[in-house]
Amino acid sequence: MINQLSWKVGGQQGEGIESTGEIFSIALNRLGYYLYGYRHFSSRIKGGHTNNKIRVSTTQVRSISDDLDILVAFDQETIDVNYKELHSKGVIMADSKFDPKKPEDTQAGLYAVPFTEIATELGTSLMKNMVAIGATSAVLDLDIQVFEEVVQEIFGRKGQQVVDKNMEAIKSGYEYMKEKLGSNVGAMQLEKADGQQRLFMIGNDAIALGALAGGCRFMAAYPITPASEIMEYLIKKLPAVGGTVIQTEDEIAAVTMAIGANYGGVRALTASAGPGLSLKMEAIGLSGITETPLVIVDTQRGGPSTGLPTKQEQSDLMAMIYGTHGEIPKIVMAPSTVQEAFYDTAEAFNLAEEYQCPVIVLSDLQLSLGKQTVEPLEFDKVEIRRGKLQSGDLPEIEGKGYFKRYEVTADGVSPRVIPGMKNGIHHVTGVEHEETGKPSESAANRIAQMDKRFRKISNLKFDTPVHKNAPHEEADLLIVGFNSTRGAIEEAMGRLEQDGLKVNHAQIRLIHPFPADELLPLVASAKKVAVIENNATGQLANIMKMNVGHHGKITKILKYDGNPFLPHEIHSKCKELF
Repeated sequence: MINQLSWKVGGQQGEGIESTGEIFSIALNRLGYYLYGYRHFSSRIKGGHTNNKIRVSTTQVRSISDDLDILVAFDQETIDVNYKELHSKGVIMADSKFDPKKPEDTQAGLYAVPFTEIATELGTSLMKNMVAIGATSAVLDLDIQVFEEVVQEIFGRKGQQVVDKNMEAIKSGYEYMKEKLGSNVGAMQLEKADGQQRLFMIGNDAIALGALAGGCRFMAAYPITPASEIMEYLIKKLPAVGGTVIQTEDEIAAVTMAIGANYGGVRALTASAGPGLSLKMEAIGLSGITETPLVIVDTQRGGPSTGLPTKQEQSDLMAMIYGTHGEIPKIVMAPSTVQEAFYDTAEAFNLAEEYQCPVIVLSDLQLSLGKQTVEPLEFDKVEIRRGKLQSGDLPEIEGKGYFKRYEVTADGVSPRVIPGMKNGIHHVTGVEHEETGKPSESAANRIAQMDKRFRKISNLKFDTPVHKNAPHEEADLLIVGFNSTRGAIEEAMGRLEQDGLKVNHAQIRLIHPFPADELLPLVASAKKVAVIENNATGQLANIMKMNVGHHGKITKILKYDGNPFLPHEIHSKCKELF
């Protein structure tokens, strides 16, 4: 028996690859297994190679596995592209329709299974993915009844006959493969899971749910990969709580609508990817100078320009911190797991209102679209804090004076009102202004307002700005990452410890303002520092050098081919440092 399985299904985009992985993984999740799924897909609606790799384990997993146990192939390209991941005892199950051929340089076994033929005999070739699930069940010696509830949920609206046909396809695939395997049935049988019920969700759904729990009631957005699922989720959920979503004509309209909603007192969100954030930059500056709360989600992807819209990259850091013209205070958060994505997004709305500035929730494609097992979320941990938003009657202002919306205060945060509050009238403008909002080009006023705005985040309170796994007071190596690299780093760290190295790990969860005080002791006490990031220039490493120094001991380990890091890549690159 094995305690971990890596399974991949591949074919042409549009022939049910995603649904195959979805049904397989949901069923195993409900048995209590931990899962991690990652899709490789093309930037087109139909056609082009796509695959879905799913890791199943009896313990928590947060990264793609290095190797592969089972490859389900609906075309020869799937074998040619993915076979090198298979270990020597791996299994290829390929549709006999295309006369599959096994490459000479693999010891994995090849089984030609008539997925399409069996499905066609049952009524439609579209059910070949169900046949493949059944064949997989034979290799795992898995009771096919575990899929019945999932199939009922997915196909029930089409009628019981459709449900029965799909289950029959799973059964037929199971029986065919069982006969082919003979005594090898269950060769990859999984150890029994704990049976606990857990969530299984992508990061984008967690971000959207976090926004909902955090009091968001309006979203304005323009569809863009890999952020669209946030909008799609909230389109379904926000109306139930009196909220709404507007799909705007462009990114500029989306961000300005969100600013307008926040100005009116409604917690609002916009979400996009790198190209969209470039278009939003001027408006983000408007949020900064008018001190209007704003929450923005940036799901990083391959750039520049359209770049690699469906591939992994982490190259927006500098843009998120320094992209706006002029200088404004802003907060940039970087959750590293799906669970953190939920809590951090909810907290982003509190920080935006407490510090009256833009807050960017930075994700990446692997975190946003990768599907993870998540422990039950604790909604009672989410609180609503609205900062200095005034309520009730405001004191009358003598003469014809205006409300001091931009009052210079010791903590840099001014009192805030929403439109229509009696005695709250003030100017709001994108030019520099004095305390009542009236435009002012006075040098003294400029200094006072700039200092006030930046004073707001000088003492920012953020829970766990750095996730630390630091068992050693003095380490041979400190590994640093952000966003989705956490899982691969954690596995590599374990292997490096087995090699005899003392290794600490820091995952940066607050990119700006940078948590230098939390990170510096870890950097100072390590002989070497390896910074893991999916970009070509080492943006996080450069930010670290700016804030904590120790240039000589910091090494960049970079990957920018569109694929996430695998644990063995980090392990081998780190070993090369010694």
